Amino acid sequence: MQADSTDRRNAVAWLLFVTLIWGATFVWMKKALDSASTHLENWHLVTVVGFMIFIRFLVAAISLPIFSERARIGLVDKNVWKGGTLLGLLMFGGFLTQMLALNEITPAVSAFLTSLYVVFTVLIGLVFRKHPLTLTLIIGVGMATFGAGFIDGPPHITWGWAELLTVFCALLFAFHIFATDSVTRSTDPLAVTQSSFIVVVLASLITLGIALFFAPTNSPTVNELCSLLTEQDIFIWLFLLGFFGSFLAIMLLNMHQRHLHPVHAAIIYALEPVWATIYALAEGLNEFTFWLIVGGGILLAGNLLVESQKRFEEESEAE
Repeated sequence: MQADSTDRRNAVAWLLFVTLIWGATFVWMKKALDSASTHLENWHLVTVVGFMIFIRFLVAAISLPIFSERARIGLVDKNVWKGGTLLGLLMFGGFLTQMLALNEITPAVSAFLTSLYVVFTVLIGLVFRKHPLTLTLIIGVGMATFGAGFIDGPPHITWGWAELLTVFCALLFAFHIFATDSVTRSTDPLAVTQSSFIVVVLASLITLGIALFFAPTNSPTVNELCSLLTEQDIFIWLFLLGFFGSFLAIMLLNMHQRHLHPVHAAIIYALEPVWATIYALAEGLNEFTFWLIVGGGILLAGNLLVESQKRFEEESEAE
C-alpha cells in the first residue's frame, strides 16, 4: 500500500511537470512557424506539418537510445512493437489533425475542443467498463473541461471541418491515454516509448511523401524543406520541441501514467493550456484577461479536488 501510494504521488508530480513542458511547446511551435513564415506562406500545409512532426520525433527517436540502454534492448520484443505501433499511430494522428485544424480556427476554440479528450476518456472507460468512476472524478472532469476551454474566454464555435477535425483529435488523444495505461502496464515503458517514436517518424515520412507527390505545384521540394534546418532560429525551436516536448515529456508520461486512473491523468493533462497561456503572456503572444484566472482557477481546483480525495482514500485505507 505504501509503495502504491508513493508511486501515485510521484506520478502526479511527474505528470504535472509534463504539462509544464507541453505548455512551453505552444510557444516553441509558434516561434518556429514565425521564423519560417517567409518560406511557408505559399507552401502546402500538410507538407509543412508533416515535416515538423518528422523532425520533432526524429530528435526524440535519436535521443532516447543515447540515454537508455533499455530502450535499445527492448526493440527485439515483438510486444514492444505492437504497443509502440498503437501508441505511435494515435500520437501521430492526434498531432497531425490538431495542427491541420489549428490553421483554420482560433487557439481558444482549439483549446476548448481539444480539452474534450477529458470527457472522451470517461466515455471510453464506460464503454469498455474499465477503471470505475467516482463522483469526485466526474466533478473533476467537468471542472477540467470548463477550465481548459475558457482560459482565453468563451470560445465562439461555428462548426466546420476544422472544428470537427479537432474533436476527432481529442478522441484520438483520449484513446492514447487509455492505450498508454494498458500498454505500459504489460510492456517496458522505455522500450515501448522508443518504438512509438520510430512509428511516428515513419508515419510522418509516409504522409510527407504522399503530400509532396499529390500536392499542388507551389509545394516545397525536399531540398527546400531540409534547408529550413540550416536556419538557426528554426532548428533551435524544432530541437526543443523534439528533445523536451517529445523525448522527455512522452518518456515521463509512459513511465508514470500507469500509476494513476486514466481519468485522473487526463484531468492533470488539462493543465497544459494554463501553462501555455502563461508562457504566451510572458512572450507577448497573448494579452492578459480575467478568463485566465477563472479558467485556470477552476481547472486547478478540479485537480486539487481529485488529488485530495485520493489522499483521503489512502489515509483511510492505511488506518
